[in-house]
Amino acid sequence: MDITRKGIACLMAAAVTGLATAAAAQEFDWKAHSGETVTFLANSNPLGQLLIDHADEFKELTGINLVIDSYQEQQMRQRLMTVMNARSDEVDVFMTLPSREGMQFAAAGWYADLTPYIQNNVSPDYNADGLGKALLEAATFDGKLTGVPLNIEGPLLYYRTDIFEECGVEVPSSLEGLSDTAAKLKECTDATPFASRGLAAAAPYTFSGFMHNMGGQYMVDGKSAMCSREAKQALSLYSDLLKNYGPPGVVNYSFQQLTALYRAGRSAMSFQSSNEFGAVMEGGDRMDDTAIVPLPEGPGGSHPTVIGWGLAISAHSANPDAAWYFLQWASSPEMQAKLALEGIAPPREAIAESAEYKAWLDESPVRKQWHEALAELAETGTSEIGYPIIANPESRQHVGQAIGDLLLGTVSVDEACATADAALNELIARD
Repeated sequence: MDITRKGIACLMAAAVTGLATAAAAQEFDWKAHSGETVTFLANSNPLGQLLIDHADEFKELTGINLVIDSYQEQQMRQRLMTVMNARSDEVDVFMTLPSREGMQFAAAGWYADLTPYIQNNVSPDYNADGLGKALLEAATFDGKLTGVPLNIEGPLLYYRTDIFEECGVEVPSSLEGLSDTAAKLKECTDATPFASRGLAAAAPYTFSGFMHNMGGQYMVDGKSAMCSREAKQALSLYSDLLKNYGPPGVVNYSFQQLTALYRAGRSAMSFQSSNEFGAVMEGGDRMDDTAIVPLPEGPGGSHPTVIGWGLAISAHSANPDAAWYFLQWASSPEMQAKLALEGIAPPREAIAESAEYKAWLDESPVRKQWHEALAELAETGTSEIGYPIIANPESRQHVGQAIGDLLLGTVSVDEACATADAALNELIARD
């Protein structure tokens, strides 16, 4: 499938023109769909939970009834698959990762086209242009806008400054240096030296930074490259860190377990999502003893992972007009300003530059470090997690399985990568 980005400039120009039209501003009515009902399929990650927490504000503003169906990420996707394959109208709005399933969902026809809405039906203060051209491009497939961006995120290295000082170690300056640092921490402290995702379905999110910084690529000349020298080095380093210095049962770890472990003070280094910042700092115990940096650079340089969640309307929704009001509310400057103060990095540059947000950052050094690290991700990062094919979600399963097998010690790195390559080349051939 040829994915194009043509037409986005025209889309944005039309949106801005529409916003400037007084007549359009007068015609917009937040109560236009009062009494109607919208069903929201939510991921119960920090971003999704915050939207749920503010849901009463949406009902008060619009009069629209919001039915929330919330699951952990894998269960949410299973539910979505069931609904979409049945062409059911049970879901109106769902959270989506364009970097993961965008090509697949677009090819399946699961996304409603938001172009007419963002051109012709926005509130006078929405400012579609403020969402950023690059973010809208990332959600545009074959000229159709499939979602509105909600955040910017990526894995960051959270580390305990007090433990590092007590053990006399410095934050590693290179990717390979993580092992030496973890070994020194293991000799000095009872805290887990290094923690990251080990669950097969979740691990590619954190592993991809290792892959790219090591100089590896998922595909070379149209073939899977998991057995390249660089990819094998990344697989070995990532799995060895978790086997030798990670928490017990790390093969079952995703973001929830990482956050709980670090927040409780039981890990010295935690490589996990920037989106977890608010949850990590909950209770305040980690506010004064944590520092945050991007993943150290490797032989291939620094290519951190950066992605963003979006909201989409189901192509099978029976109520897309009311659903658009929910998307507009959730991605509005006002709502995203509130989320920013809860540790959700804003996709709108104007919010990041606002006096209120800057004051919030100034209240704590670790908040500034989190923001600065995210700025580096936005500047230098890549959204490639898994293979740039329609079956990207399935490709991630094979990458994660290779990591999981290595963590269990059932295969060598050569066996793990060869098994992954064989399965992945079949996927590529089907694309």
